[in-house]
Amino acid sequence: MSQFDTSNIQALSTEVSQLRQELQLRDQLVQQLSQELFRLVKGNANFMPQRSEPELDLTQLQALREQLQAVEQQVAFYQEQITARDAEIYQLRQSVQELTDRSRMLEQVVQELPQIYRRKFEERMGPVREKVVTLQRENRQLQAELQSVSYRLALKNRNASHSGIDLPNFPRPASGPSSISTPQNA
Repeated sequence: MSQFDTSNIQALSTEVSQLRQELQLRDQLVQQLSQELFRLVKGNANFMPQRSEPELDLTQLQALREQLQAVEQQVAFYQEQITARDAEIYQLRQSVQELTDRSRMLEQVVQELPQIYRRKFEERMGPVREKVVTLQRENRQLQAELQSVSYRLALKNRNASHSGIDLPNFPRPASGPSSISTPQNA
């Protein structure tokens, strides 16, 4: 909830309280005036109006009725304002409650985000790890094959450089040809 909304709610609440106080004050004044009028009329027998001027009584009665009607209109107006402000306050409170609930929900989501990201990362890393293991196995196989091919190639190059078959070199005897024995035919 923004600071503007909070200050607006406080201002409206203050204004509603002031209107209620004014209305209570007016109600008290009307009550006091009616009590005072009743006390004056009841306590003073001379207060009774004279019957000689009925038109004056009717005019005063009409003026009092108009004043009463004006006060009733003011009371109704203030009552409507109070009702409207109460409805507005109710709506603002509901809005505050909804925003508070949403804020709590968002705070909870924010707190859960690191765990969610870790879990998602682990889920994505599983296939990558398997692929790395497979590639390492293939790499070892290829290195073994490369060593085997290198060894065979080295052997082939060695054989090709001797132009033919490698024959063993035997030591030559110091004496002449008589020392070589020939097989005799029987």
